Amino acid sequence: MNLLESLVPVDFRRALDAPLRRFFVGTLINSFAFGLTLSLYVVYLHNVHRFSVGFSTWLLAGASLAGLIASPVWGTLTDRFGPVAVLLVGAVTQAGALAFWANIRTAASAVIGALLLAIFSGNGWGPGSTLLVRLVPPEHRQRAYGFNFMLVNLGIGAGGLVSASVVDLRRPTTFHWLYLANALVSLCAGALYATLWRHGRVDRHAPEVEAATDAGGWRDVLGDRRLVLYAVASLVLMLGGYSAVDAGLSLFVVNNLHMSVHVIGLILFVNTATIVASQLFVLNLIARRSRTRVLAAVALMWSVFWVVLALAHSMDRSLALAALCAAMVVFAVGETMLSPVGPAIINDIAPEALRGRYNATQGLTWGVSGTTAPAITALFFDHGLSGWWPASVAGLALGGGALMLNLRRHLSPAQDNRASD
Repeated sequence: MNLLESLVPVDFRRALDAPLRRFFVGTLINSFAFGLTLSLYVVYLHNVHRFSVGFSTWLLAGASLAGLIASPVWGTLTDRFGPVAVLLVGAVTQAGALAFWANIRTAASAVIGALLLAIFSGNGWGPGSTLLVRLVPPEHRQRAYGFNFMLVNLGIGAGGLVSASVVDLRRPTTFHWLYLANALVSLCAGALYATLWRHGRVDRHAPEVEAATDAGGWRDVLGDRRLVLYAVASLVLMLGGYSAVDAGLSLFVVNNLHMSVHVIGLILFVNTATIVASQLFVLNLIARRSRTRVLAAVALMWSVFWVVLALAHSMDRSLALAALCAAMVVFAVGETMLSPVGPAIINDIAPEALRGRYNATQGLTWGVSGTTAPAITALFFDHGLSGWWPASVAGLALGGGALMLNLRRHLSPAQDNRASD
């Protein structure tokens, strides 16, 4: 009991009422569905349907761009109709897109399916973050976002394990049924979100909402200097973190360190396991610390991983693998620090009537970094400069940390979670 109380304080446990618990279960179910097919995109196109690698990767990039363009629209719809309505529409349309994707046959159908998936699968970030704010008191937001992030990783990890035990390239129909299972599980998550309807409606008679009707919408959002500074800092930080891992880590490990592709799976498993094991401890550690300084520490921790990756080239393979796994633990702890702090800043500066757009802006920075990082990676690898790539990514991470420290002076003590100046 003492351990439980130290990890999950009693006041937060009291805040875990039935609606909040249902939200967290919905997060876990949705993440499990996502994990079922997370790593199968290119394999499904190339190895199952025999499309070229070039077509498969360019389709992934194009779909990411489509999802990026759709993100602000979902933010606007969240503010106008409420987060639950958008989550329900997203669950149904995403299930339909997955069913279509499971039955593609031609290049044209693959393009249509990819666009549908990108547009309807990317609507959950803003509405989900907005709904969570409605369900938890302000003093518990940071902890709630961190707890939610832990469940996301737990769900994705579980989905990945199920996927690995089911799919078989010798039986292409296993991919078909896995995507249909993904669609069904997504509908189950949507049904759970439907029970939160009264918490996710828009009070159209509230003075703030009525005033927002005549406001500039996205013009007002982008006119908030704090949000713009955070978005720029977050973009640079993501280019030195998540996006770089997705875009180039496997290439560097296989081509520069000459390690097996299975090493990537081991490193990513260490990442997920560390997040699930450490998130509750980290939430207590950062509970009363300056949020911008926490984000600067994240940047420093992420840069450590990239420095170790650069140095691994001169190590024995076994030592290099051990060093990379240890460095990934540091990277993952940084993720557990970022996950509660970033959304807490956004939702503390966001007015209620524009909260969906503010959260969509944060999601937009992730999308932009996800499409920019592959281009940066290609620049290094295509011009024989891959050895310098980890150092450049470390520099980007540190640059993002410096920008977060600059944001500090634009936030009030309450917004930065620090004592009054």
